[in-house]
Amino acid sequence: MTDTNEQTYSNTCDAIVRSSKRITDTKTDEVREMVLTIHDPAFRAMPGQNIGVLVEGKHPFGNRFHHRYYSVLAAQPHGEGSDIEILVRRCSYIDEVSGEEYPGIASNYLCDAAPGKQITLTGPYKAAFKVPADNTSNLLMIGTGTGIAPFRTLIKSVYAQEQGWRGQVRLFYGAKSGLDALYMNDQNNDITNYYDQATFEAYQAIDPQAWRDASGNLGKSLAENGAKTWVMMQMPNTYVYLAGLKKQVAVLDKVMGELAGSAANWQALKNRLVADGRWAELVY
Repeated sequence: MTDTNEQTYSNTCDAIVRSSKRITDTKTDEVREMVLTIHDPAFRAMPGQNIGVLVEGKHPFGNRFHHRYYSVLAAQPHGEGSDIEILVRRCSYIDEVSGEEYPGIASNYLCDAAPGKQITLTGPYKAAFKVPADNTSNLLMIGTGTGIAPFRTLIKSVYAQEQGWRGQVRLFYGAKSGLDALYMNDQNNDITNYYDQATFEAYQAIDPQAWRDASGNLGKSLAENGAKTWVMMQMPNTYVYLAGLKKQVAVLDKVMGELAGSAANWQALKNRLVADGRWAELVY
């Protein structure tokens, strides 16, 4: 997100890039795993929370700062400070008016930041996704790209429950150049380790012939599993979590509107989920 000149950030902190390594093949999107060292004892970010990155400069519309949120994947306290880990995908965007492609400000700033560089953080911000107190609750998670990063912590927390999780846990995720597959590996002790849980299922929406349209693939996957998705949506103990690109919201609304019989029917259910505190989204 980008903020105006008048916007001030009172809760800021300096961080040093400790390490930055590319974790994707050179033939796919560049995704970097970055570890940031923080010496401020007051800045304690936990996995699942978000931190903001401030990029100062002459930005579009005359803004002094560009502000972008990233999910904290891991945190390791040491002394009075801590190290936090984030994933950053080097991205670009197409200007809707001119049709020209421009580099993403924050992502390119971070991907180009060498170890030792000082950057400015804001936050940390409360986790958007919280585990329900009732372990019979159903969890429906929908994400694309690095949007599934917050789900790593959520799923890990769910299955760390001492009594075990009894509700259904479903993950729908799209991918761009196999980006989401980064999370599905044993090496990093991630989502694939929960496949032996009787309550867990994941639906991978990757179409090798259409990798440029992650949200489109996600919509197809939701539609293919529409009947059970719609049933689960209507259960009074189901919580819905949405993370990733903003255009996912339109994809989800379209698919669910068709399953509900009309856009109005779906909006009514969505409003009820929001009012009951069973809807959470983290989109950009």
